[in-house]
Amino acid sequence: MNNKIQKITTNLWFDTQAEEAANFYTSIFKNSKIGRVTRYGKERHEIPGISEETVMTVAFQLEGQEFVALNGGPQFKFTEAISFIINCESQEELDFFWENLSEGGDENAQVCGWLKDKFGVSWQIIPCDLTEMVSDPDPEKSARVMKAILQMKKIDINTLKQAYEGL
Repeated sequence: MNNKIQKITTNLWFDTQAEEAANFYTSIFKNSKIGRVTRYGKERHEIPGISEETVMTVAFQLEGQEFVALNGGPQFKFTEAISFIINCESQEELDFFWENLSEGGDENAQVCGWLKDKFGVSWQIIPCDLTEMVSDPDPEKSARVMKAILQMKKIDINTLKQAYEGL
Protein backbone atom coordinates (compact mmCIF):
# COMPACT_ATOMS: atom_id res chain seq x y z
CA MET A 1 0.00 0.00 0.00
CA ASN A 2 2.97 2.33 -0.38
CA ASN A 3 2.12 3.23 -3.97
CA LYS A 4 2.99 6.84 -4.67
CA ILE A 5 -0.15 8.61 -5.80
CA GLN A 6 -0.47 11.92 -7.55
CA LYS A 7 -1.45 14.75 -5.19
CA ILE A 8 -4.31 15.95 -7.41
CA THR A 9 -6.17 13.59 -9.73
CA THR A 10 -8.87 14.64 -12.17
CA ASN A 11 -12.15 12.76 -11.75
CA LEU A 12 -14.46 12.62 -14.76
CA TRP A 13 -18.11 11.73 -14.06
CA PHE A 14 -19.81 9.78 -16.84
CA ASP A 15 -23.29 8.32 -17.00
CA THR A 16 -22.27 4.78 -18.00
CA GLN A 17 -19.37 5.33 -20.45
CA ALA A 18 -16.35 5.50 -18.10
CA GLU A 19 -14.60 2.44 -19.50
CA GLU A 20 -15.35 3.40 -23.11
CA ALA A 21 -14.02 6.92 -22.51
CA ALA A 22 -10.83 5.72 -20.78
CA ASN A 23 -10.17 3.33 -23.67
CA PHE A 24 -10.86 6.11 -26.20
CA TYR A 25 -8.50 8.59 -24.54
CA THR A 26 -5.70 6.07 -24.00
CA SER A 27 -5.94 5.07 -27.68
CA ILE A 28 -5.17 8.67 -28.70
CA PHE A 29 -2.33 9.66 -26.35
CA LYS A 30 0.98 7.85 -26.85
CA ASN A 31 2.15 7.90 -23.23
CA SER A 32 -1.00 6.47 -21.69
CA LYS A 33 -2.34 3.40 -19.94
CA ILE A 34 -5.36 1.95 -18.19
CA GLY A 35 -4.89 1.25 -14.49
CA ARG A 36 -7.18 -0.20 -11.85
CA VAL A 37 -10.80 -0.94 -12.74
CA THR A 38 -13.32 -1.22 -9.88
CA ARG A 39 -16.84 -2.58 -10.15
CA TYR A 40 -20.06 -1.89 -8.32
CA GLY A 41 -20.88 -4.50 -5.68
CA LYS A 42 -23.96 -5.30 -3.64
CA GLU A 43 -23.42 -2.17 -1.52
CA ARG A 44 -23.74 0.19 -4.51
CA HIS A 45 -26.14 3.08 -4.56
CA GLU A 46 -29.23 2.52 -6.66
CA ILE A 47 -28.31 4.23 -9.93
CA PRO A 48 -30.57 3.71 -12.97
CA GLY A 49 -28.79 1.72 -15.67
CA ILE A 50 -25.99 0.57 -13.37
CA SER A 51 -26.13 -2.93 -11.99
CA GLU A 52 -23.90 -5.06 -9.80
CA GLU A 53 -20.53 -5.80 -11.48
CA THR A 54 -20.84 -2.76 -13.75
CA VAL A 55 -17.62 -0.75 -13.93
CA MET A 56 -17.62 1.90 -11.20
CA THR A 57 -14.23 3.54 -11.82
CA VAL A 58 -11.38 3.27 -14.28
CA ALA A 59 -8.01 4.77 -13.36
CA PHE A 60 -5.97 5.83 -16.38
CA GLN A 61 -3.01 8.00 -17.34
CA LEU A 62 -2.55 10.39 -20.25
CA GLU A 63 0.98 11.73 -20.69
CA GLY A 64 1.75 10.90 -17.06
CA GLN A 65 -1.33 12.74 -15.76
CA GLU A 66 -3.64 10.55 -13.69
CA PHE A 67 -7.39 10.50 -14.20
CA VAL A 68 -10.31 8.53 -12.81
CA ALA A 69 -13.42 7.91 -14.89
CA LEU A 70 -16.53 7.22 -12.81
CA ASN A 71 -19.84 5.73 -13.91
CA GLY A 72 -22.07 7.77 -11.64
CA GLY A 73 -25.32 8.05 -13.54
CA PRO A 74 -26.98 10.75 -15.63
CA GLN A 75 -27.42 13.55 -13.09
CA PHE A 76 -24.21 15.49 -13.93
CA LYS A 77 -23.01 16.59 -17.36
CA PHE A 78 -19.77 18.11 -18.61
CA THR A 79 -19.69 21.80 -19.52
CA GLU A 80 -17.17 24.08 -21.19
CA ALA A 81 -16.45 25.57 -17.75
CA ILE A 82 -13.76 22.88 -17.46
CA SER A 83 -11.50 21.93 -20.37
CA PHE A 84 -8.21 20.17 -20.95
CA ILE A 85 -5.48 22.04 -22.82
CA ILE A 86 -3.23 20.12 -25.17
CA ASN A 87 -0.12 22.12 -26.07
CA CYS A 88 1.09 21.06 -29.51
CA GLU A 89 4.57 21.50 -31.01
CA SER A 90 3.47 21.33 -34.65
CA GLN A 91 0.48 21.61 -36.97
CA GLU A 92 0.74 17.87 -37.54
CA GLU A 93 0.38 17.19 -33.80
CA LEU A 94 -2.43 19.71 -33.49
CA ASP A 95 -4.27 18.13 -36.45
CA PHE A 96 -3.83 14.65 -34.95
CA PHE A 97 -5.42 15.55 -31.61
CA TRP A 98 -8.14 17.65 -33.26
CA GLU A 99 -9.18 14.91 -35.67
CA ASN A 100 -9.14 12.14 -33.07
CA LEU A 101 -10.77 13.97 -30.16
CA SER A 102 -13.44 15.65 -32.31
CA GLU A 103 -14.54 12.36 -33.90
CA GLY A 104 -18.21 11.95 -33.01
CA GLY A 105 -18.18 15.16 -30.97
CA ASP A 106 -20.27 18.30 -31.10
CA GLU A 107 -19.29 20.26 -34.24
CA ASN A 108 -21.22 23.30 -32.99
CA ALA A 109 -18.84 23.51 -30.00
CA GLN A 110 -15.75 23.91 -32.21
CA VAL A 111 -14.38 27.43 -31.91
CA CYS A 112 -10.98 29.08 -31.37
CA GLY A 113 -9.16 25.77 -30.88
CA TRP A 114 -11.82 24.35 -28.53
CA LEU A 115 -13.76 21.18 -29.22
CA LYS A 116 -16.16 18.94 -27.38
CA ASP A 117 -15.59 15.20 -27.76
CA LYS A 118 -18.24 12.49 -28.11
CA PHE A 119 -18.53 12.23 -24.31
CA GLY A 120 -19.08 15.98 -23.86
CA VAL A 121 -15.57 16.68 -22.49
CA SER A 122 -14.07 19.98 -23.72
CA TRP A 123 -10.52 20.21 -25.04
CA GLN A 124 -8.37 23.14 -26.16
CA ILE A 125 -5.94 22.06 -28.89
CA ILE A 126 -3.41 24.88 -29.14
CA PRO A 127 0.15 25.57 -30.27
CA CYS A 128 2.76 25.76 -27.51
CA ASP A 129 3.66 29.35 -28.30
CA LEU A 130 0.10 30.71 -28.34
CA THR A 131 0.32 32.11 -24.80
CA GLU A 132 3.48 34.04 -25.69
CA MET A 133 1.86 35.46 -28.81
CA VAL A 134 -1.35 36.66 -27.12
CA SER A 135 0.54 38.09 -24.15
CA ASP A 136 3.22 39.86 -26.21
CA PRO A 137 4.05 43.30 -24.79
CA ASP A 138 3.35 44.76 -28.26
CA PRO A 139 -0.45 45.19 -28.16
CA GLU A 140 -0.70 45.24 -31.96
CA LYS A 141 0.91 41.81 -32.25
CA SER A 142 -1.31 40.26 -29.59
CA ALA A 143 -4.42 41.92 -31.06
CA ARG A 144 -3.66 40.53 -34.53
CA VAL A 145 -3.26 37.04 -33.09
CA MET A 146 -6.53 37.30 -31.15
CA LYS A 147 -8.36 38.57 -34.23
CA ALA A 148 -7.03 35.63 -36.26
CA ILE A 149 -7.83 32.99 -33.65
CA LEU A 150 -11.38 34.25 -33.18
CA GLN A 151 -12.04 33.42 -36.85
CA MET A 152 -10.88 29.81 -36.53
CA LYS A 153 -12.38 26.54 -35.42
CA LYS A 154 -9.24 24.40 -35.53
CA ILE A 155 -6.12 26.53 -35.12
CA ASP A 156 -3.82 27.02 -38.08
CA ILE A 157 -0.35 27.73 -36.68
CA ASN A 158 1.00 29.38 -39.85
CA THR A 159 -1.93 31.80 -39.97
CA LEU A 160 -1.31 32.73 -36.31
CA LYS A 161 2.41 33.26 -36.94
CA GLN A 162 1.64 35.44 -39.96
CA ALA A 163 -0.79 37.51 -37.90
CA TYR A 164 1.79 37.81 -35.14
CA GLU A 165 4.42 39.07 -37.60
CA GLY A 166 1.95 41.39 -39.33
CA LEU A 167 2.18 39.60 -42.68
